[in-house]
Amino acid sequence: MKNKRFTSVLLILLAIVLTLTFPFVGMQRGEAKNIVKGDTVANIKLVQQRLKNLGYYTYTVDGIWGSRTTKAVKKFQSDYGLTADGIVGAKTEKALGITLGGTSGGNVSSNDLNLLARAVYGEARGEPYTGQVAIAAVILNRVKSSKFPNTISGVIYQSGAFTAVSDGQINLSPNQSAFNAARDALNGWDPTNGCLYYYNPATATSKWIWSLKVELKIGRHNFARG
Repeated sequence: MKNKRFTSVLLILLAIVLTLTFPFVGMQRGEAKNIVKGDTVANIKLVQQRLKNLGYYTYTVDGIWGSRTTKAVKKFQSDYGLTADGIVGAKTEKALGITLGGTSGGNVSSNDLNLLARAVYGEARGEPYTGQVAIAAVILNRVKSSKFPNTISGVIYQSGAFTAVSDGQINLSPNQSAFNAARDALNGWDPTNGCLYYYNPATATSKWIWSLKVELKIGRHNFARG
């Protein structure tokens, strides 16, 4: 009799565990379909932040995928002529101008992150947030290019490359916006789509920089691939 009661209790406990577990597992599997490259917190935040900057998402960038994020993605896709399925695949990723699951800010030392944020602050404080990310992205694009040094510090401190270094503003303490912009760029957001140069047409004096084809303008800066 005791064995039967014991078995019954075990079955009831097992049923409770299964009831609680399977919906959670199903939810995780469902969430993994929202972003083709994976619904990591970093990827979701990157999508949310980009949508927020474009005016499609007006809520907290929290790294949690929900109906608001899905709705924002669908609206963006519809406006850009994409299949409005709420799934961030390759085409939506490209249209957003971000790179998901790519270089992670976690792979960069705190010194490099701080230096990149200082460069952003020195070069672009007062610019729109997208413009701040764009400055950081140009620096990272140079790191990847064979035309420039292959480290963040090498690119930033290359002789004559950045006004903030020449006039000492590189030594100013960056604000939170500069840090956020540096992290977004490190996580793959490149508003410039690969540009290697930028300049302020109101202050630029180099004849060579003026000869470059302007790919886009963000705030007071022109951006060019070179």
